[in-house]
Amino acid sequence: MQEEPIATYIPHRLLEVQAVLRHEAGMGTSFDALFREMTFGGVAVGVFYYSGFVKDDVMTVILARLSMIAETQWHDEEALDKLVHQYIPHVQVEAVQTMPKAIQKAATGACVLFMEGRGRALVLDVKMFPQRNPEESSIERVVRGSRDGFIETLLTNVTLVRRRLRDRQLRFEIQQIGVRTQTDVAIAYIADIADAKLVRMVKEKLKQIDVDGIAMADKELEEAMIGTRWNPFPTVRYTERPDVATYHLLEGHICLFVDTSPSVMVLPTTFFHHVQHAEEYRQTPFIGTYLRWVRFFGIWASIFLLPLWFLFVMYPDLKPPSLAFIGPQKEGRIPILAQFLFVEIGVDLMRLAAIHTPTPLATAMGLVAAILIGDVAIKAGLLINEVILYMAVAAIGMFATPSYELGLANRVMRLALLVAVAAFGIPGLVGGTTLVLLLFITQKSFHMPYFWPLIPFHGKALIDVLIRRPFLAHHYRLLVKKGQDQTRMRPDAKTEQ
Repeated sequence: MQEEPIATYIPHRLLEVQAVLRHEAGMGTSFDALFREMTFGGVAVGVFYYSGFVKDDVMTVILARLSMIAETQWHDEEALDKLVHQYIPHVQVEAVQTMPKAIQKAATGACVLFMEGRGRALVLDVKMFPQRNPEESSIERVVRGSRDGFIETLLTNVTLVRRRLRDRQLRFEIQQIGVRTQTDVAIAYIADIADAKLVRMVKEKLKQIDVDGIAMADKELEEAMIGTRWNPFPTVRYTERPDVATYHLLEGHICLFVDTSPSVMVLPTTFFHHVQHAEEYRQTPFIGTYLRWVRFFGIWASIFLLPLWFLFVMYPDLKPPSLAFIGPQKEGRIPILAQFLFVEIGVDLMRLAAIHTPTPLATAMGLVAAILIGDVAIKAGLLINEVILYMAVAAIGMFATPSYELGLANRVMRLALLVAVAAFGIPGLVGGTTLVLLLFITQKSFHMPYFWPLIPFHGKALIDVLIRRPFLAHHYRLLVKKGQDQTRMRPDAKTEQ
């Protein structure tokens, strides 16, 4: 049954206001939807709010202030305007003229003040969201660096970025997504750096989203913007670190802040954005480059180490004499491919179990899975030692990948290459690798080539990918999507000796 539309006007009588609130806002049904009636200067006033949002001390000060206003002031024709500009001691007060707007404001945490005989209402932004303190992200830890991280409250996350980026060109434009959830989404960018066309495109995509809600916050928003795709590789990057988000804003990227989510969506991003980590920029350029190359090796091993070893096992003639030691010394009771699949599923089960296991028991669970199950499986002849060894190296490489989403995608590619090698041998590995590269080359993130700066080739940007250059060597912003201000510092800038 279709519901009747909300009255577009605010009734002059409080009884009619309460009738609309009962029907449309759950007053009288929901225990937290409250309507407080009072009389100031002989005028009936009603305050509607949801109890969990209100700052009691602030609201008490406002009501005490209202009780001190002279009676003649309440009967003035301009009483409502004077309340806004003179009498209410609060920084965020606005007048609304429609019930849908008033109810929507109350749902976001504000108090709405209705007056008898007035066709308008005052919205008092006195909300206080339940939130935790900013703390370091558990998946983007650094040895040295800031220990604060994004939380589930949008305003706090915006403040964490503004604390680091005090640029007058920094913009945070807000939109509401979802007919029912009305989730706040803030589009962050630096006006004179970001590509204006890209900013407009992101805004248009957000406006075109017509869903009832995004309860799962940024992930549902990503799928609504990009569309339904079965490509496992992530096309946007998520970060829970304010310094990482600030760095990307300075590079001309756009960040999407979604209320109720501790992650910020960075776009557009390439494959190489997902393999960079804040720790590299907290060390010297030499050490940062070394760490980056170690991470590259781990990512490469997580994808290709197992398929290559499996290929050498299937075709021993391919092994050079120096690699003669590669290969199982004895066969297991089940085929090697089945062993790999068994161990892959086992690692995933361990990961899921660690997530759902209370912290004090997680260590014990890992010992049981790694020592008892693995050791017994080897002694029983179900698995061979080398399968466990190479699978452990690949798993370490996956967990060393800075982007959690990219690590999972690499695991899927590894499984696909294993199956291709088992089915077709050398052509399977070559063909599978070619298909993965074609996927990288053809994929785009908001019209940005996913494999840039390798394809299309950009020499200076590729050097930045391979080498963590000194900070003062970054004179220009290297992006395929050219923004307005490309200069980071003057080429002739020198540090004081």
